[in-house]
Amino acid sequence: MAQKKAHPKKPVSKAKAAPAVAAKPVAEEKTEPAPKKAEPAAEKAAPAPKKAEPVTEKAAPAPKKAEPVAEKAAPAPKKAEPAAEKAVPIPKKAKPAPKKAEPAAEKAVPAPKKAKPAAKKKPAAKKATPAPATEEPKPVVEEPAPVVAEPVQPKEEAPMEQQYDTPRRSVAFIGSECHPFVKTGGLGDVMYALPRELVKQNCDVRVILPRYACIPQKYQDQMVYRGEFYMDLGETGRNYYVGIMEYVHDGVVYDFIDNQEFFSAGNPYIGLVDDIPKYCFFSKAALAALNWMNWIPDVIHCHDWQAALVPVYLRTMFQDTPVGHAQTVLTIHNLRFQGIYNIPTLKYWTGLPDEVFNMGAMKQGYEDANMLKAGLAYADRITTVSGTYAWEIQTPEYGEKLEDHLRYHSYKLRGIVNGIDYEMWNPATDPALAVNYDITNVLDHKWQNKLALQEELGLVQDQGKFVIGLISRLTNQKGLDLVNAIVPELMDGNTQVVVLGTGDKEYEDTFRYYENAYRGMFCACIQYDEARAHRIYAGADALLVPSRFEPCGLTQLNAMHYGTLPIVRETGGLKDTVEPYNVFNGDGNGFTFDRYDAGLLLDAINRAKTEYFVNRYHWDEVVQRDMAKDVSWENSARQYKDLYLELTPW
Repeated sequence: MAQKKAHPKKPVSKAKAAPAVAAKPVAEEKTEPAPKKAEPAAEKAAPAPKKAEPVTEKAAPAPKKAEPVAEKAAPAPKKAEPAAEKAVPIPKKAKPAPKKAEPAAEKAVPAPKKAKPAAKKKPAAKKATPAPATEEPKPVVEEPAPVVAEPVQPKEEAPMEQQYDTPRRSVAFIGSECHPFVKTGGLGDVMYALPRELVKQNCDVRVILPRYACIPQKYQDQMVYRGEFYMDLGETGRNYYVGIMEYVHDGVVYDFIDNQEFFSAGNPYIGLVDDIPKYCFFSKAALAALNWMNWIPDVIHCHDWQAALVPVYLRTMFQDTPVGHAQTVLTIHNLRFQGIYNIPTLKYWTGLPDEVFNMGAMKQGYEDANMLKAGLAYADRITTVSGTYAWEIQTPEYGEKLEDHLRYHSYKLRGIVNGIDYEMWNPATDPALAVNYDITNVLDHKWQNKLALQEELGLVQDQGKFVIGLISRLTNQKGLDLVNAIVPELMDGNTQVVVLGTGDKEYEDTFRYYENAYRGMFCACIQYDEARAHRIYAGADALLVPSRFEPCGLTQLNAMHYGTLPIVRETGGLKDTVEPYNVFNGDGNGFTFDRYDAGLLLDAINRAKTEYFVNRYHWDEVVQRDMAKDVSWENSARQYKDLYLELTPW
């Protein structure tokens, strides 16, 4: 009986399939039966054509889509009768929502199981209405997907905003130099890289610097005028202009103290006669500027003797001002430079109270005052740039006459090794290199940089030569007297030496002599060339750092990151960062010697050459190990952050 009633309805189904409102009730009443019942619903829509006529104009495009539905429905005519019987008594419900029923019928064919919940939840049918003309079978399947996918994106971004696991602290860095504005040594690198890394570790950082006339004009042009005020200084009886110029980069705010009377010279350091007044003014002006800007840091981090008076001013003349609540950290980058001058001069320029000029603070000897010594006494914490150097400076050999003072304050002294900036020092992206490389292909490409370096410097081009680089200030501190003593023994025909740097005329002339004596095997670049330094790190096989003392040292870290093995003396940061190579078990990441002796330096170089020429496989292992070593600022900055939190436990 069901089959006979289904056949006469076929001709009408194609023309009137659009108003198939009966398909929706079928899905409502029979949720359990097989999905095929939704297909013939389009055929049995014929008994209610008159009631669907008002909607035919808008439904005009839909019949074409209904035709394939009807064709697919043809193989199942046997079950059309029950669908028709239930379609007749429900025409009234089809009037208010004929448009919604059309897509419901169409969508029921490819996905009848999902059409059932759509029929139960009328709001879902409303979402389906705008899409009938664009997609026939997929809207029901695709519509829930975007709804679920949209909230997933914010969930993925949320952890990036909550990456901090320590409280926020505000830190003011006060120092005399900072890359890229002005730099003469490692202090400039630290003042640049450490604040940037601390910003990533949930710190609010400002760097306060003098506005030297030698700062490149492109940075001068980008500085923004913040304001000005006048400040008294010492016993001069004058008020001095203090201008504040601001520059923001990578989340760090740089505030420059402007005063042409003190900072108009072409170089940051001239001589103590000029530098003492300059940095007395700078230390006081930096604190006054923080008060004037109403930016009160939790911690003030000072660097070397040029900013050593900041803790002294803070605990005396600024004690009752808003900035007086800050804690202070003083970092020693090189203890040799301390800012020593006679007491009357420093009293005149500082105006500090008499109790500061006693033996436990600023006084040194009978007539002198020591700015660094005073800072060490008044600072809340003292740091230096390696653990070994923190111990060494408490001995007469390295203490520079402050060993007793440092031992007295040893309870607040600790060493934190510096890092290097991976954005500046990265062989994979370094634009100065002939060929970029990383740990995965260093063995394939490093020799190409060696050949390019040899061509650039006029050396014999041979990738089999053992190339030793020396990048340094040419002074006694760097152990150059040891190098000078062994150069003739190094020149064996298989070794090339490249020297880059400026300094004492004695060493400049000595290395020029060796360049002439060993033409094609020795090169003396008496200059400061940052790009060439990068190429030496990449092209050399080993880097020589035979320092008499070295607070931290950055050249050995740069060398390791570029796959160049360091040959160093075991002192200061060199000892903390370079582990001697062990020929028996293969451990270590460089070659070292302990006592300050030319023979021991030569022995360390020969051990390195033996591994290079005889056990090349082991050499290559150490190269990759050095490149894998983490020498970035991340770990160092975390230790500084812990120190700040220790000082500010609130």
